[in-house]
This record gives sequence, structure tokens and C-alpha cells, in this order.
Amino acid sequence: MTNVTLITGDGIGPEIAQAAQRCINATGAKINWEIREAGIDVMAKAGTPLPDSTVESIKKNALALKAPITTPVGAGFRSINVHLRQIFDLYACVRPCKSYKGVRSRYSNIDLVLVRENTEDLYAGIEFEKGKDDTAELINWLNKHSKKQIRSDSGISIKPISVAGTERIVQYAFDYARKMGRMKVTSVHKANIMKFTDGLWLEVSRQVAAKNSDIEFEDRIVDNMCMQLVQKPELYDVLVLPNLYGDILSDLCAGLVGGLGVAPGANIGEKVAIFEATHGSAPKYKGLNKVNPVALILSGVLLLRHIGNTAEANKLENAVAAVIAEGKDVTYDMKADRNDPTAVGTQEMANAIIKKITG
Repeated sequence: MTNVTLITGDGIGPEIAQAAQRCINATGAKINWEIREAGIDVMAKAGTPLPDSTVESIKKNALALKAPITTPVGAGFRSINVHLRQIFDLYACVRPCKSYKGVRSRYSNIDLVLVRENTEDLYAGIEFEKGKDDTAELINWLNKHSKKQIRSDSGISIKPISVAGTERIVQYAFDYARKMGRMKVTSVHKANIMKFTDGLWLEVSRQVAAKNSDIEFEDRIVDNMCMQLVQKPELYDVLVLPNLYGDILSDLCAGLVGGLGVAPGANIGEKVAIFEATHGSAPKYKGLNKVNPVALILSGVLLLRHIGNTAEANKLENAVAAVIAEGKDVTYDMKADRNDPTAVGTQEMANAIIKKITG
């Protein structure tokens, strides 16, 4: 029996968490779920969006499946998603983007994996607020030591990229490619402009690639990479990226396969792994039993593979693919016409997937 923390999140989180849990259970996987809360809903009663009991459960079990959690824009608490990655040093964010027959998209036969560094770069959370004394002190220091002058009314974010952080994520990408039978790793950067951060990233990527010569390696500048993915995605396999670029391009690649509704994710560290849907919490749909649960269910597939339940993982993914391909018992967003009255709800789609699993 494997203990797994199930974080129900907020917005649509509890609904799709229930759907994913039921589908995973239907595979016969021996999982003991510990239900925990995080996000806006629990903040009112616990005084924090991330209760200690949730953190302790993840620490104890070393495995979690996390439903979406709302991150306020521009104000409020910082991203719980980012905070969890930093607490547990979940340095590798793995986001497969795979085409499934029946999902509406301009592309077909996409099979990409993004490996995103999760702990450094502009998402490290080292920020200085406009108008604060320490910000003014930093601006004065920078203006004395740089030819580039910063305006006094600026907010500042720091972009750290280290040799150690880059080495381990690029090596993870090569190890992943080797384990999964993939042929190429592409390192993405902006080293032509940011020579001391992205330049370091590129230099270290090349050093790691030299030690993994059995896997093909190349690099791409991030803006060119975006164009390449739109024009000829079939040329790429595993992409390894710093934090911010990884966040942006994971959504781009999700768009290639039909959207965030079919985009799973995993956050992997040395001791802890958290699996999550790539999409947000969609609070306007809360409680409506309307949204697509596939992304979190596919994140459950990644969880099952991570713990060695390969047969159960394949059974679940095949069931999801079959339901989508049939196009009958799917949510409104997976219909050709989003107003199609035959669209089913979240739990009904889960029921159809379970029926495929159990025969």
C-alpha cells in the first residue's frame, strides 16, 4: 500500500480531485489517500493557504497529487505551487504534451516533454517592492556599480541561475530521455542577451551534454524556440528550460495538443514528488460539475508510473484516450460545439473512464 497525499485545492479543485481519485482507484492500484487542503478555501478557517498539516503529510508520504490552487494576481499570498516546490526542493517540473485522438487541435502526433528548472530564475521570489527603503538602497548600489541606470520608482526582481542548479536539471533531462527511450534534448535560453545568467545556463548545458553523448543535444534561443514549436514541433523531443521560459513554453506546447485540459505535470525532487494539472482553479466553474478532469487524471498516470505501477498507469491512460476518441462521454470543452447538449459533467466523464478500465 502506497500512501499519497491528495490536496483538494480550491475552485474546481475538489471536483476534479474526486474524479481523479476514483479513476486511479479503479485501476486496482493499492493507494491509501490522505486528504489535505490548501488554497483560498482553507485560508478563511486556518489563517493560511498552506496549513502545516498539509506540509507534514507531503513530507511524510513523499508523494502528492495536487488539484489546482488559486494564485491571486498582483496581490495577496504568493503562489502555493511555487512555495511547495521551494519547500521540498522540487527542482524538476516535467510536463508531457501528447496528442490524443479526438482532442481538437491544429496539430496531430505531438509528443513533447518539457523539463523545467523549478527553483531558480525569476521565480525564486527574490523581489524588492517599489518605494521601500531596501529597494532604494539596492537601486543606489546598482546605479553606482553599473553603467545601466535604474529609475528610482522601480520594482526589482532578481534572476539567480547557478551552476549546481543547471547541472542537476539538465542531467535530469538526459536521464529522463534515456529512461523513456527518447532521442534528443534541446536546451532553451536567451544567452545572446543575458550573458551571465542564461549564458551560464548554456555553458553548463553543453558541459553536461558532453558527458551524455549517447543522446543528441542542441540548443535554441527561447524566442526562436517558440517559432520552431509552432512551425515544426515534430523536430523536438525533450526540452530543458529555466523556470520562466519553462512556464511559458509549457502552455504553448499544451496549446499544440488541444489546451491545458489535457496537460499533466509532475514536480520531482530528491525525496518528494508532487503531481498536478497544468491548468488553474477556474473558480467561476466551482461546484458546477462541468469542467474537464483529464489533466489531473493524466497527472495520476504520471504518479502511477513514478511509483512503478506501470500496468495500472497504462490501463488508466488507455481508458482516457478511448473515452476522448469516442467523443461521447466528454465535457463541453471537448465537444466540437462547446454548446453541445450531449456534453457530460466532470463526474460523468470520470464514470466513463472507469467503465473503460473495469470493462
